[in-house]
Amino acid sequence: MKNKNYLISSFFCAVLVGILLTGCSDSLKGDLTSSKKVRKIVVFDSSFVNEKAKDNLLKNTGGTKIKNLKLINGMAVYLPSKAAEKALKTRAEVLRIDEDITVSINKKGGNGGGGKGGGKQPPSQPEEVLPWGIHQIGADSVWNSVTGAGIKVAVIDTGIDFSHPDLQANVWGGYNSISTRKSPKDDNGHGTHVAGTIAAIDNEIGVIGVGPQIELYAVKALDRKGSGYLSDVIEALQWSVTNGMQVVNLSLSADSHVQSFRDAVAQATQSGLVIVAASGNDGTTVDYPAAYTEVIAVSATDDQNNLASFSNRGDELDLVAPGVNIFSTTKGGEYSIESGTSMAAPHVTGAVALVLNTLPGEYDTNENGTWDPTEVQKKLEDTALDLGTAGKDPDFGSGLVDVIGATA
Repeated sequence: MKNKNYLISSFFCAVLVGILLTGCSDSLKGDLTSSKKVRKIVVFDSSFVNEKAKDNLLKNTGGTKIKNLKLINGMAVYLPSKAAEKALKTRAEVLRIDEDITVSINKKGGNGGGGKGGGKQPPSQPEEVLPWGIHQIGADSVWNSVTGAGIKVAVIDTGIDFSHPDLQANVWGGYNSISTRKSPKDDNGHGTHVAGTIAAIDNEIGVIGVGPQIELYAVKALDRKGSGYLSDVIEALQWSVTNGMQVVNLSLSADSHVQSFRDAVAQATQSGLVIVAASGNDGTTVDYPAAYTEVIAVSATDDQNNLASFSNRGDELDLVAPGVNIFSTTKGGEYSIESGTSMAAPHVTGAVALVLNTLPGEYDTNENGTWDPTEVQKKLEDTALDLGTAGKDPDFGSGLVDVIGATA
């Protein structure tokens, strides 16, 4: 991997380029979004890898490419008509065409995989406190041996306020998959709140994260309203794989399965990436991508270890973590109190990073000397505090994540 100075330089150069280009219109995007063309994901047969040939095939059907999606051998496109889609589907080179659905932190009453309501903001830079959730999972008891140092965590979200005094030293870079010319700075606040729970610095102000020395990467795939296209999330996962991320937090959700989403998380996991996702806040079944077996699905509990009423549940649920009245960082150098499975997931993401600071020992089932995603998940589930019905159950999964046991 490149060193920190190089990554930071590249990161802020991208920000500068974005500023210099703000007067330039993205004519292609503007023209297409103002038309009646439909946004789709075209997935090609695994043997069809020639990019120029793909472009020509799309052009011949009247389609327009938005971006390549190398992780799934596909591309996000605009198609002008159902006839064009039908014509593409008949080609032997095309495996399938999926909907480029919207994923969001705000769905079904404003919660989705995201925050549940807006919290009251305390004054800027209050004296440092230990958030109850960090203590509840035992993170503060292991910092004398593991802090997440050297572990690269991508927060695929609305971005991060990388100038926040409680995060700045831990933000090492990032990427904007919505518009690569622009910075991944948070214009919503959600991603910054997630980031604070994962890795806020121990610096006498504000809050402390699960791993106060985790290396954060702001990967912006959701807009200022907290929503975005699946293709942007897939590109964000591709960036995470290419740039050596070890853990990804997805505090976002969609209520429908799309094969391209499943394929993307499967490919990312096979590359060694541990993916943690919020289960959703509808009080119903587990949303996607949390419902996929490759992903660690997380629901929310309160300070009495009761399942939050808004938490989604089901057999796909793996763990629970604090997600009610969580105090963390937000944009503009501020802090807020929020609730949601989005607030629970980063507690587990931080726990994963701390586990990666340890040796796999008996959990190294393939004997490769390092943690693999399935091994990390098993360690977290085996050491979780069992809640509800004995054993794994649809309400609590394997139980409340326990950092002390997971890093022992």
